[in-house]
Amino acid sequence: MKGGKSIDLADIEAARTLIAPTIHRTRTERSASLSDKMGVPVHLKLEHHQRTGSFKLRGATNAVLNLTDAQRAQGVVGVSTGNHGRGLAYAARQNGVRCIICMSELVPQNKIDGIKAQGAEVRIVGRSQDDAQVEVDQLVIDGMTMIPPFDHPNIIAGQGTIGLELAEDLLDLTTALVQLSGGGLISGVAAALKARLPNIKVIGVSMERGAAMYQCQKVGKPMIVPELATLADSLGGGIGLGNAFTFGMTRDLVDDIVLVSEAEIAGAIRHAYWQENQIIEGSGSVGIAALLSGKVAPDGPTALLLSGGNIDMALHHRIIAGEDVDVTAED
Repeated sequence: MKGGKSIDLADIEAARTLIAPTIHRTRTERSASLSDKMGVPVHLKLEHHQRTGSFKLRGATNAVLNLTDAQRAQGVVGVSTGNHGRGLAYAARQNGVRCIICMSELVPQNKIDGIKAQGAEVRIVGRSQDDAQVEVDQLVIDGMTMIPPFDHPNIIAGQGTIGLELAEDLLDLTTALVQLSGGGLISGVAAALKARLPNIKVIGVSMERGAAMYQCQKVGKPMIVPELATLADSLGGGIGLGNAFTFGMTRDLVDDIVLVSEAEIAGAIRHAYWQENQIIEGSGSVGIAALLSGKVAPDGPTALLLSGGNIDMALHHRIIAGEDVDVTAED
């Protein structure tokens, strides 16, 4: 690392042992349609089939299982755009820990309902994750333990277990496309992949509308980036001005970052449904979008992460029917 803190292979392997009884080891499948289009083998990591419908359960479970007895007694709190909250709520319920999730008004109702269904209390605060974080900070003062969605060693290590599985399933893998938001996922996955497959290229993919980590990497430091409505709602939110782990790990481990448009995200959701028989949310589709748009042209075996499937089904129906959905007009 060129400064800042990091997570290594030993941390990720320890996380895998700890969370194995709780999470699914999700399948990796070859995509015939994308392989034919790209001219190289393209594989899909079906993490949207994970319990709670996204990869977030891995990190949340690792974090909850690392709590002290005193922390368990006081309960946990988190800020979330949806999937982290659902994963944390599930992990907390499985371990008898009280959980409060703070969210902004931009979070879709289906994701709020999913968190409540896991037994957590949900508090809606303001118009951004930064607004919701103010409520989290007060709950921490009151004694609860904050488990953040990305910039936390146990979260990063838990998400990194995906990288271990990819390296074991695809020994000849040369390129991995991984969702990029706050950086917890790509930091852990890249750390694991590069430890196991040193020559691999890891590409971060985010949306054009409010890509916080991308903008922060451009200026070379954490900064405030406005949070905007997007089909890839789970990729929204900032990285935190006090970012301790993921800014530096993204800078040092990620080879490139590409951004995809709302139309490209919608097109990728359609492709996943009609060509791959998979229902995925906007954030889960961005790797497909990067390939279909030509923004990434891999030269060898490639893996895409389908990171989540928690999409509002009415919205999904509109998209796959061909509607030009504009979430900003509906905001």
